Amino acid sequence: MTPKPDKSTEEIARRAKRMKSSRDNPGPSPLRGIGTFGMIGWSVAVPTVGGAFLGLWLDRVAPQAFSWTIALILGGVVLGAFLAAAWMNKEGGDK
Repeated sequence: MTPKPDKSTEEIARRAKRMKSSRDNPGPSPLRGIGTFGMIGWSVAVPTVGGAFLGLWLDRVAPQAFSWTIALILGGVVLGAFLAAAWMNKEGGDK
């Protein structure tokens, strides 16, 4: 039986660096992706639903020739899109 050759110190150092690098910089997590989708969804859904409820109330209290509900739903979607875009830009800056 022949003895196994010893690993060189350079190979051990290279593996140690690679292990440390993978610990310090983990890859993207699937759970983080799901959380990102959830955050973007809530950023759009909350202003939209809030605009709908405020619009329904304004349609009863202060009727106009146009529908407050439709106007504020559209405003909520636009506001939500801006919030989602700002959040994605902030999160994308980490990398």
